[in-house]
Amino acid sequence: MRSPHRIRERERHCGGSIGPGGKRDRAGVELLPGGKSFVKCCLDRYEQAVETVSPIRAEGQVIKSVGTIIEGRGPAVPVGGICRIVSPNLGRPIEAEAVGFKEGRILLMPLCKCEGIQPGSTIIADRYGARVGVGSEMLGRILDGLGDPIDHGPFISSARLRQMDLYAVPVNPMERSRIREPLDVGVRSINCLVTLAKGQRAAIMAGSGVGKSVLLGMMARYTKADVNVIALIGERGREVREFIERDLGQEGLKRSVVIVATSDTSPLIRMRGAYAAAAVAEFFRDEGKDVLLLMDSITRFAMAAREVGLAAGEPPTNKAYPPSTFAHLPNLVERAGTNAKGGSITGIYTVLVEGDDMNEPIADAVRSLVDGHIVLDRRLASQGHYPAVDILSSVSRLMNEVMEKNRMTRAYEFRRLLADYSKIEDLVNLGAYEKGQNKKTDRALDMIEDLHGFLRQSVETASSMDEAWKEMEQVLRKKK
Repeated sequence: MRSPHRIRERERHCGGSIGPGGKRDRAGVELLPGGKSFVKCCLDRYEQAVETVSPIRAEGQVIKSVGTIIEGRGPAVPVGGICRIVSPNLGRPIEAEAVGFKEGRILLMPLCKCEGIQPGSTIIADRYGARVGVGSEMLGRILDGLGDPIDHGPFISSARLRQMDLYAVPVNPMERSRIREPLDVGVRSINCLVTLAKGQRAAIMAGSGVGKSVLLGMMARYTKADVNVIALIGERGREVREFIERDLGQEGLKRSVVIVATSDTSPLIRMRGAYAAAAVAEFFRDEGKDVLLLMDSITRFAMAAREVGLAAGEPPTNKAYPPSTFAHLPNLVERAGTNAKGGSITGIYTVLVEGDDMNEPIADAVRSLVDGHIVLDRRLASQGHYPAVDILSSVSRLMNEVMEKNRMTRAYEFRRLLADYSKIEDLVNLGAYEKGQNKKTDRALDMIEDLHGFLRQSVETASSMDEAWKEMEQVLRKKK
């Protein structure tokens, strides 16, 4: 008879529960959930652990430190590898990532503050591969940019986590299943007029203070996706708790993994936080789940990449962004999408538009990479119109693929009414418009309050896709 202690040990190592009468293989060996034997499960865990350990200790020395870059003579680690810097003046070793090479020297950037480093400090090669541990135990947890919990919750054993490649290659285009299903995000204006699909990549574009974070919170709380992965990159520390408690709420947090890399952290931590969020989303997608990946914001990610690139000696280009920044963006965005296992990652990335200029470099680059964009209008926000979605400037390139023809017809009719009113809005505000000259604009003027009423939505109110379409039908039937 198996002892309870032995059973608990096996469960701890393998991440599953063992009950009486479980399945067995042909040799009579008991199988754990997932169809693996206890021995095979342990061997997989040991293999993952061995892959992250270097069998040879390679060392070097610090010879120069300027700004955020530390130059060292050795060790020979690849770009992306992690080193530890040890010095008598340091209370504990400092972790640094290899970001390049120059004239036979390795260029390192610390993952934290580097006070106390001196010439001759020892550089020890730690990990050659960039990986992050991921598992279902992370649901409901808040992690830092390195994937470590910061919410003072229960300890997560690394033995129960799968080591995922931080900089994984996106899915082969020929192995992606076609996108055919809409994704309900619980927001009327988006569900009906900028419909998103499972596996789509979209950008929310707006200036500061227009309601991007609030809209993200609504989508995370009301979406029909199985799992939310939320990356807060480069945001103010004060806003993190506000977003989690006010915008996301306890119900949204239960099925979410939140990764936080605030603006005061190293630019490498901010970049790693974004890539870690993509790796976590890939883990759940591989399990066949529909994942909603929300990143606020991809602009801060690009700024972090700019800091790293310029510090490493890259030449500045448009708005001082080095070439590597525009290489990082597609590498990150393309990791969202579908796969052949039935799972999907719907990626929604906020773009902080500088000076409300929708054609600034990052906004223009992201818009060319995603499958649609949602524009938030400061003028609407100033009028108390929330969410401040500018329907006429927003587009979903996959809406035609996932929406029925009759619903597309109604959406086009709604857009035409908004467009007709926009032509005469200035005349109406001046009192210079006279009815009776154009039936289309007259109807748009009569219906504009109903149209705006449909587009407004309280933060506390969810609107499913079917409910939203019924409400739109009622609005469009009026005053025909």
